[in-house]
Amino acid sequence: MSLKISGLTKKFGEQVALNDINITIANNEIIGLLGPNGAGKSTLMKSITGVLKIDEGEILLDEKNVSENEIESKKKIGFLPENNPLYNEMYVKEYLQFVANLHNIKKERVEQVIDLVGITPEKSKKISQLSKGYKQRVGLAQAILHEPDLLILDEPTNGLDPNQIVEIRNVIKEIGKEKTVILSTHIMQEVEALCSRVILIHQGKILQDSPISEFKGKFESLEEAFQSYTV
Repeated sequence: MSLKISGLTKKFGEQVALNDINITIANNEIIGLLGPNGAGKSTLMKSITGVLKIDEGEILLDEKNVSENEIESKKKIGFLPENNPLYNEMYVKEYLQFVANLHNIKKERVEQVIDLVGITPEKSKKISQLSKGYKQRVGLAQAILHEPDLLILDEPTNGLDPNQIVEIRNVIKEIGKEKTVILSTHIMQEVEALCSRVILIHQGKILQDSPISEFKGKFESLEEAFQSYTV
């Protein structure tokens, strides 16, 4: 899987959300996408997935323009947005089977993913009956169901208890061995536990794109480095 973003710019009226973003990802790795609220992280993720139309620049997934090959590109991308939109009146397994049908995926894969993300005890419940943590797991399940080459996760452990966070981290770590994962989070421990590379966005621009050790650099912690770069 290769992803190349060149000169990506996105505006909302007079506001510049992304300003000349350039990123190249060539290998399977877990990348931490960091930045303060309003930095442009969600806009970048939605641009990659084709949810938002870009104003300038181009995004190439496996050397094909995402804007010109929308359906083919979306087949290769899994996305868990921060607000995790789900059909609350559907049952868990019913919902995942619905998603599987959209992708022409066999039923066996549904059971496999249910087990992988740890929602087997909840699979016969309505989504509306689930805790926030289990809803996050269902969202992650739909994102990986079609075995995408690129997985984009926006705050995937939001609302989970400490045990659930560790479990979801382990799932993401396993996926990252064979796929590329872009992980947006405000939890620095998550970045240290999972990511080999950090892309820091601030005010729509990339301030740093480097291995995590280089990003941390002379600072004692990732939090300290983050504050230094963005304050």
